[in-house]
Amino acid sequence: MYVDWEKIDPEAATRYGKILSSDHYELKAMGRTGFWSTPHTLRAKAYQHIIHSIESTSTTADLDTYHGIVRKLFGELQTSTHPFPKFMEDGEIPRYCLNKAGLNSVKKILICINHHFLDVSFCPILSALVSLLLHFSEDEAQCFHIICSLVSYTDPKKHYIDRTFLTSRASCMTFGDLANKYCRGIRKLIASSHQNLFEFYSDWIMWIFADLPFTYAIRVLDVYLMEGYKVLYRVALALLSFYKVSVSSRVAHVDDFRQDMKSFVQNVGRHSTINALLQRAFSIQLPTRKELTYLFNANKDALIQKDIHNKSSYQAMDFRAFRSSVVTETEMRVVWAWIPERFALFSPVQLFSTNIHGRRLFSFYSKVEGHDPTVLLLKTEDEDICGAFLSSDWAQKNCDEKGFKFFGTGECFVFTLRPGMERFQRPVLQISGMSDKCYSSHQKQTLSVSSLLNTHVDRPTGASQNQRYESAPFCTLSTFKFMAGNDETLFIGGDDGHALHLQADLTAGSSEHCDTFESPPLCRGCFKIQSLEVWGIQHSLSVPPLLSQ
Repeated sequence: MYVDWEKIDPEAATRYGKILSSDHYELKAMGRTGFWSTPHTLRAKAYQHIIHSIESTSTTADLDTYHGIVRKLFGELQTSTHPFPKFMEDGEIPRYCLNKAGLNSVKKILICINHHFLDVSFCPILSALVSLLLHFSEDEAQCFHIICSLVSYTDPKKHYIDRTFLTSRASCMTFGDLANKYCRGIRKLIASSHQNLFEFYSDWIMWIFADLPFTYAIRVLDVYLMEGYKVLYRVALALLSFYKVSVSSRVAHVDDFRQDMKSFVQNVGRHSTINALLQRAFSIQLPTRKELTYLFNANKDALIQKDIHNKSSYQAMDFRAFRSSVVTETEMRVVWAWIPERFALFSPVQLFSTNIHGRRLFSFYSKVEGHDPTVLLLKTEDEDICGAFLSSDWAQKNCDEKGFKFFGTGECFVFTLRPGMERFQRPVLQISGMSDKCYSSHQKQTLSVSSLLNTHVDRPTGASQNQRYESAPFCTLSTFKFMAGNDETLFIGGDDGHALHLQADLTAGSSEHCDTFESPPLCRGCFKIQSLEVWGIQHSLSVPPLLSQ
């Protein structure tokens, strides 16, 4: 207010001028490379410029609103004896080097947010966001205005803050689905230890906005303000990938994965710099926002069908009563950890068993048709166990003069449980009803920090040619052969080999290398079947309509 900082630090003034003259895509690149990281005043100005550009119902009238709420709630004392808002899960405020006065201001702002947004009933990250943003705000009222802009955003292409347990949990499930794709193996470790996956993944956003050290958190905040919620998925996946490397050598000594992950993130500096963390995050080619929104809606619908609207209404899956002639309880836990989150909410229900219904493929179809998804479990006479998650109803099977009609989606996968546990799946994200065109994660790029400035910042058609950008690769899933069958035979996978091929009498089968799932033979090439089961889920789920173009 009293000092002409531009004369003291002309380089910062030049950078600020470049920020003001840059378009949205240039600002995204700047945020990713820490362009406005120093000095403190430059980041504060950059944040104000970014917030001003967010499409929101919030206005500068928030400043007067804040002062009015403060007078009404706190009077002249300006100190808070009110309880913390209920949308805070544990009532704790990340300190981020704030002093006692700063922590009191954070509490006041949170209470005012609670008073101003009556529909915000569950949002544990708000306390961390207020604590971080207060560092770069002129006063409490300005910090309140920034939060109002994030809560009341109107941009349909962005997502900043979940307001309820339902939407927060749907985001958590969406992260779980992404982790299943991009951080393979971590779910198996947790599930096989009988620890709660729900609780582990419920902390995912707090890894960023509570556990990350301050210098890391503000760099994430730089890109979050520019790009929205999708960035948080990226960073959490990057953290999980580093954690997987760390924990794999000491998994036998981890009694609590949830606490172990928290400790890992708090000490992430021992494992990665912030630049390396962001480099890893932006090398992950996630699905489009449209596809993520579609998956989010499917997960939210599953929660509604399961009648989960708050934390107390969620019950962890209980496998103690599970009985199978093919797999153990622990093995089924691993399989259930592999399937999409919206189905893993529900208990497995046995649809078919050779021990009960006999060994005819006709009986198999009669019991499983009308159900999707299903899990096929198979034990050979050599005690090998393998199987498949099949996303589509076997009633779709059909043959014509051209041969078998293959169907299914990219959610299909095959797996082995004995002698080793491994899942094989195309690295794409597609759910039933979604567009065939899905982004592939196996075509990743290794980026230097400097190259992030000019990559992965997509511009619309007609963008300036001197600004380089990468469009995510895609694959057309309709070209893949996931599942097919008739009354005489059944195929799972059909691209350059069958992952599983079962005969009509269900006494024998074969397995070979299969490009559909990028899988090796799941068991000995030709085998005899000791027992075969098919499991469905307790309730069927409809998938929400694909968002219109």
